[in-house]
Amino acid sequence: LYYLTCFFSPSRRSSGMDRVNQSSVIEFLLLGLSERPEQQPLLFGIFVGMYLVTVMGNLLIILAIGFDPHLHTPMYFFLANLSFADACFSSTTVPKMLVNIQTQRQTIPYGRCLAQMHFFMTFGALDDFLLGVMAYDRYVAICRPLHYSTLMSPLVCVLLLAACWVLTNLAALLHTLLMARLSFCAGNNIHHFFCDVVPLLQLSCSDTSTNQTALFTVGSMILTGPLSLIILSYAHIISTILRVPSASGRQKAFSTCGSHLTVVFLFYGTAIGVYLFPPSSHSGGKDRVAAVFYTVVTPMLNPFIYSLRNNDMKNALQKLFGVHTFSSQGL
Repeated sequence: LYYLTCFFSPSRRSSGMDRVNQSSVIEFLLLGLSERPEQQPLLFGIFVGMYLVTVMGNLLIILAIGFDPHLHTPMYFFLANLSFADACFSSTTVPKMLVNIQTQRQTIPYGRCLAQMHFFMTFGALDDFLLGVMAYDRYVAICRPLHYSTLMSPLVCVLLLAACWVLTNLAALLHTLLMARLSFCAGNNIHHFFCDVVPLLQLSCSDTSTNQTALFTVGSMILTGPLSLIILSYAHIISTILRVPSASGRQKAFSTCGSHLTVVFLFYGTAIGVYLFPPSSHSGGKDRVAAVFYTVVTPMLNPFIYSLRNNDMKNALQKLFGVHTFSSQGL
């Protein structure tokens, strides 16, 4: 990926005359969440704790699902992949920020910056697609239970997961290659704690209209496509649940879907505001706060949301830790 970005970047393929007329940025400065030195130790401690909880929590979800045969179902297959995506999503941004705080070196090379942006967009979009697929899985399970084994067969699940990976990587690669063609001669200070699309566009002295069009178009499809699937799926799910005569049946169905909807609201509530508005309308401080929510807070909370509201996950985690339960009543 580094060599691809260098090949497509005009500032790295320019002639000697171009180098005289146009400065070439070889590294960026990530200014982080705060430029005040006295706040750095506190930020370091907070984000170390949050990152460890995120990685360990999502790893436990993956292990619990993997070691419990009862959870080898489409719903938990996609949940395990969501946990993997969440852990990777945070790992693309937080470790570099922690290193910068600890070493007091804020630089990131040009190629690594674009690579970070690429993987950030890949895992962020993968989260998005997986939330949509999980909503579809719940729709089939609740609204079309007789066809569930056919519509959500192991082959279908693998194909859906493969499609998510291919589409997200293609979208991220498009933005990365478009970014690599821009020239950066308006400074190299990124008012963010990682290399994101919007702050980089604000630094470019090239025409960014193509990038902005691609960001809005692809971002709209990536965000609103799965979101539309989620809304339609849950509209049918709620309609079906309300027709269930048993109160306990309705409660169980709502409990199963409640965890997923909570994660959806947390993720989309911040991501849409950042990526579907033009870069000129963005405030650096607000964008950084929003980014903390969908890159750190949401991936950290997901394991708690899915495990605390789900008896099957509770039992699987207890088995993983060697805690034997004789009854699941009252869990």
